[in-house]
Amino acid sequence: MAMPLGGILLLFLVLLAAAAAGGGGGVWAFSSSSSSSSYSRIGEQPLSLIGIHSATVGIDAAASVQASPRLLGVKGEDTAWVTVDFAAPHASDGDWIGVFSPSNFNASTCPGPSGSDSGPVICSAPIKYQLANYSSDYGKTGKGTLKFQLINQRQDFSFALFTGGLSNPKLIAVSNKIAFANPKAPVYPRLAQGKSWNEMTVTWTSGYDIKEAYPFVEWGMKWSPPTRTAAGTVTFDRESLCGEPARTVGWRDPGFIHTAFLTDLWPNKEYYYKIGHMLPDGKIVWGKFYSFKAPPFPGQKSLQRVVIFGDMGKAERDGSNEYSNYQPGSLNTTDTLIKDLDNIDIVFHIGDITYANGYISQWDQFTQQVEPITARVPYMIASGNHERDWPNSGSFFNGTDSGGECGVLAETMYYTPTENRANYWYKTDYGMFRFCVADSEHDWREGTEQYAFIESCLATVDRKKQPWLVFIAHRVLGYSSGFFYGAGGAFAEPTARQSLQRLWQRHRVDLAFYGHVHNYERTCPVYDGRCASPERSRYSGAVGGTIHAVVGGGGSHLSNFTAEAPPWSVYREMDYGFVKLTAFNYTSLLYEYRRSSDGEVHDSFTVHREYRDVLACVADSCPPTIPPAT
Repeated sequence: MAMPLGGILLLFLVLLAAAAAGGGGGVWAFSSSSSSSSYSRIGEQPLSLIGIHSATVGIDAAASVQASPRLLGVKGEDTAWVTVDFAAPHASDGDWIGVFSPSNFNASTCPGPSGSDSGPVICSAPIKYQLANYSSDYGKTGKGTLKFQLINQRQDFSFALFTGGLSNPKLIAVSNKIAFANPKAPVYPRLAQGKSWNEMTVTWTSGYDIKEAYPFVEWGMKWSPPTRTAAGTVTFDRESLCGEPARTVGWRDPGFIHTAFLTDLWPNKEYYYKIGHMLPDGKIVWGKFYSFKAPPFPGQKSLQRVVIFGDMGKAERDGSNEYSNYQPGSLNTTDTLIKDLDNIDIVFHIGDITYANGYISQWDQFTQQVEPITARVPYMIASGNHERDWPNSGSFFNGTDSGGECGVLAETMYYTPTENRANYWYKTDYGMFRFCVADSEHDWREGTEQYAFIESCLATVDRKKQPWLVFIAHRVLGYSSGFFYGAGGAFAEPTARQSLQRLWQRHRVDLAFYGHVHNYERTCPVYDGRCASPERSRYSGAVGGTIHAVVGGGGSHLSNFTAEAPPWSVYREMDYGFVKLTAFNYTSLLYEYRRSSDGEVHDSFTVHREYRDVLACVADSCPPTIPPAT
């Protein structure tokens, strides 16, 4: 029996919402390009569209690829533009150019025994690709030119011309090799707060093993002699990962990740630093020169500005992979934050960081994209389904959204002040703020280790000194009228509010932030599904409920809402953006939602509250009291 039109539409919307909510599945959509067999998938990692294991080789003497310049970064740059000229005797819409690194990507690089006739001829996916017909005359002349932006990723590069589309690629020509002048150079520093308020960590990537060079950070205040602090070095191998594609076509050597701990910082003082590696002969390979402002003392009364968003991912400035619309807002968010960086003190990227989904090369590209931010202000991350989830790996959800990474990349590439990196929950203090960052990919229910952490984090803050208490998780543990959550009727992860809302209420949590749903939504101060205040833009007095915000519009494909807004939903918008919090003092807070496209404010409110208002008893927030003696 044919499904009625309304049923078809409803089924499509449910599938679309499931994909857009941040899950691993996608929705098939018609594509005008034949390169992906006339179809692409909304929300699908573009590199996964390539049938690399089914690739064949048929080198054609009449085809050619030439890349220039051959040597990149001769002045120490870690990015470079490359011109690729190519020709094919029988041009078609399915032809494409892939960028491979290392440059040798034939069967000899496949893991396990080589030389088997039944094995694949290519075992690694490219790090990016463009369609040949992006060059306008290619279809007519069989000749084309494309521009690629490359970043220093520790290995050399080559460019390959394929026919047959993405699903049935046939290799017909390979370019000359090109490389950065120093492919091992230290690059892409990432700041994060340490476990104490006066500690800043610097993490970066290089090609130097500890046996080759000693990593360190040279740092200090202006006009003071610099200090050198040694860094630790870690890496991981293919066997550290949990499944495909991370262990197979998505594998790429991650290099070495270094972290140094800069301690005993003076609050709010500006520090300058350089990352470096000392070679055995005493020579030093330096990174770039940067600066950061030390965090304020917990409870310090000063201007403090915080940015929060989730689900950003990465994008390509040269247009590679872009037709798939994977993370169309990512660069807008990145660039808008960079423009306002002088007015930002700390950033929280709350899960679904890169959407690499097991394609390891994409983590390098993400760290390069956000380097102008992460090198100057602490960049604190939370774990999402696209970082952690994999069957039988200990994740609370048994999906495959991490592409086999099972948390290894996020835990290694970025520092967070967790007690156990595999359990991605932590607290961090920033002046008048206390942030309790949960890990929604591990069990949060009452009786678990994480529940105990959340309770302790909320209970141990001194609200006289740190009045602004913020809860953070990737999946929605509070409230969302995103279509996916609304269709289930819970408007959140099942059992989430039942487990946590009494904790939020008892400890008077001001704000709770979530990603996962790719849109923006703000609630009223809400407890047990009911608004504690009819106000929408100016809040004062006792904390009668927590304001919950979904900030999952960092860059990935957008998610729709339910047709009707629930009573607790104050503002919702299907667009890309982020939230900025500004604490002026112990009693005044400004909340702003800004669109990534222009940085303008589209939703805001203020909070004015005194300490006695935090102490005031509201529903389910105070223990029983003894009546006064008569």
